[in-house]
Amino acid sequence: MDLRKDPRPGPSDHGGRGWADSFFSIEDPSDIDQEPAGPCGPPSQDNRRSSMSAPTGMLSTEALVAAVSSGAIDTVVVCFPDLYGRLVGKRYDAKNFLDQVVEHGTHACDYLLTVDMEMNPVEGYAFANWGKGYGDVHLVPDLGTLRLASWAERTAHVLCDVLDRDEQGLLPLAPRSLLKGAVARAARAGFSVQAASELEFYTFRDTYREASEKGWAGLAPVSTYIEDYHTLQTAREEDYIGALRRHLAASGVPVENSKGEWGLGQHELNVVYTDVLAMADRHVVYKQVARELADRMGRSVTFMAKIDEKQAGSSCHVHMSLWNEEGSAFPGKDELGPVRCSPVFRSFLAGWMENVPDVLVFLAPNPNSYKRFQAASWAPTRMAWSFDNRTTGFRVVGSGNALRIECRIPGADVNPYLVFAALLAAGLDGVERQLVPPPMFTGDAYASKEGADTPGSPAALVSDLAQATDRFEASAFARRAFGDEVVDHYTRFFRQEHAASARAVTDWERRRYFERI
Repeated sequence: MDLRKDPRPGPSDHGGRGWADSFFSIEDPSDIDQEPAGPCGPPSQDNRRSSMSAPTGMLSTEALVAAVSSGAIDTVVVCFPDLYGRLVGKRYDAKNFLDQVVEHGTHACDYLLTVDMEMNPVEGYAFANWGKGYGDVHLVPDLGTLRLASWAERTAHVLCDVLDRDEQGLLPLAPRSLLKGAVARAARAGFSVQAASELEFYTFRDTYREASEKGWAGLAPVSTYIEDYHTLQTAREEDYIGALRRHLAASGVPVENSKGEWGLGQHELNVVYTDVLAMADRHVVYKQVARELADRMGRSVTFMAKIDEKQAGSSCHVHMSLWNEEGSAFPGKDELGPVRCSPVFRSFLAGWMENVPDVLVFLAPNPNSYKRFQAASWAPTRMAWSFDNRTTGFRVVGSGNALRIECRIPGADVNPYLVFAALLAAGLDGVERQLVPPPMFTGDAYASKEGADTPGSPAALVSDLAQATDRFEASAFARRAFGDEVVDHYTRFFRQEHAASARAVTDWERRRYFERI
């Protein structure tokens, strides 16, 4: 197959101008013509379809050839998401990328799917280890993700799929492969999947180097008071946040809006609801742009789930819905509390209620994730569903084609491919088994008691990664949905992350015990 042949629009589709003229004749990204984004929340059916046209900044190979010939682009970042969701890969000379990588792909060491955060090879994986010599995996660029990297000089960016060693198919345990598998399962059932991830993050006046030298403590947030929905304080931060919005919009990540959040220097920036795989791709690009731009501007940002026990956690609320040829598969005539829904919606929600505890590790992947689950913090503490109630884990919102479920459990530290794959698999299992959800919860879920005689009787979320990993490893659902190889591989990953945390001596311990114990 000739991978150079690309069905997406060429340079003439950017408003009739050549690709290089559209972007590189403009010094300020705010001057770039942008396609209109949809409204807050999932668009209407018509808007949803228009939002799926090729966004500004996405490139065909023909457009890349023209840009390379003109000197507008000389570098292509070729990368894939690791288990943490970090983008790892190489920077290619753009001509070499076109001559070699487009058609033949490239390679990377298989240890990248077994390392810890410090890039140390971790023992105990069957997939790759010292005994097997840490060979290569094959990377194939997904040309549908080829985009202008407007935030970087003369650079394009492409995401890759990871193939197995025989190069016969996707490597099952690679995060992007997991999501592709779940999407294929949905397609076999007659559905496409739409999703959005709402990322929050904290911004600081310190550079990353300064933050490191301070031991990641005593940093200066960009605001001195909670700026949730404020327009004055956020105006002071527009040099960074505005630049982030514009670079994302110019790089194939259509933006809805940004706003202040409930912490000092905390922000939320939302991108347009779209196809679930495209949303995961946009999510990892968004985080990469946010960090690189902050670094260049002498600031730092963090997507930790809980940066400080005195501050709000950073969430990644996930909205998801199933679609078919007639539109959304969720609205219907069934009554589920105040919700008018289809049997598909009812069973998809029930699948989340039954199965998400088994795959909670994909929604809360780090020891720090569980510190976000605090009462009266806007993060959930219990497994319950409700209609437009922000105290529960699952919040049903919208109506008609905009009807969807918001999962409020994930934090900003998630790997989007894993969280989308887990939620999609959980919901589809409910549809296949025609599960029925428990009664809708009403009231304050923070104040409820597990097993109490109230509608929903919400169970508490587990309190740490070790408990969540135990349940994941033993889960028949997880093994049925992802296979033993995947479950065993990620069990090892989560156990080593928990073990590293358990060995660490924290600032809290020094403050509490240094003098007085």
